[in-house]
Amino acid sequence: MAGLTTGGPNVDVSLLYEINGLALRAPDWVDRSVGLIGEYGIPLALVLLVLWCWRGARRQDESTAVESFAALVWAPLAAGLALLVNAPLREFVGRPRPFRQHEGIQVLDTGPGTRFGAELAGADFSFVSGHATLAMALGVGLFVANRRLGLIGIALAVAEGVCRVYAGVHYPTDVIGGFALGTAVVLVLAPLAMALLTPVVRAVAGSPRLGRLVRAKDRLLPLPVGLAQAQSTPPGGQRPHESDLAA
Repeated sequence: MAGLTTGGPNVDVSLLYEINGLALRAPDWVDRSVGLIGEYGIPLALVLLVLWCWRGARRQDESTAVESFAALVWAPLAAGLALLVNAPLREFVGRPRPFRQHEGIQVLDTGPGTRFGAELAGADFSFVSGHATLAMALGVGLFVANRRLGLIGIALAVAEGVCRVYAGVHYPTDVIGGFALGTAVVLVLAPLAMALLTPVVRAVAGSPRLGRLVRAKDRLLPLPVGLAQAQSTPPGGQRPHESDLAA
């Protein structure tokens, strides 16, 4: 491997060949599955995980529901912001895709960037991985809202990074850089984002029409006045102080 280190550290390229080499030995259906999972499956799973977290957050008490919903709004916003930072960073670094630098890389048909061949896939740069950036930003953003589901989201993000290296379209350090970028954007800007989003979410929670976005229906509707009075009145139809006076 020492002779194949052009464009990256030896350990980086060695890991690339080790992980991508699995694609050379695996059946075609495995390669297609990994490609589809990395391109579409894991991002979709992360979106569904955010929606599941939102469903659970609506069942919490008002203050917790508002904070959780604000964090869930911040997660995709942070992911989008991280991708905006990623675009000029790629152009600045200008690192070619690994198969443009090294021979013997198996490039999987994972999406628009590679399905028309290596030439088209090499039209953009490699560092940092946009998929890894997006996945980790969603995972860490989810962790801010819900620790348990956030750990699942972070695990999915790590799997996304492995899939991108397996597909031959990124170096391991491209993926690690994406993880760092996504995490940094979420956590560094989280205090400011939450300070701005929480009052907005609280106002939405108090809205008669939009409140269901933040709180479940049975958490929004107060007990009807007649039913509340019936529950506070004993079976004899008299309140406690009235029975005492009668006695």
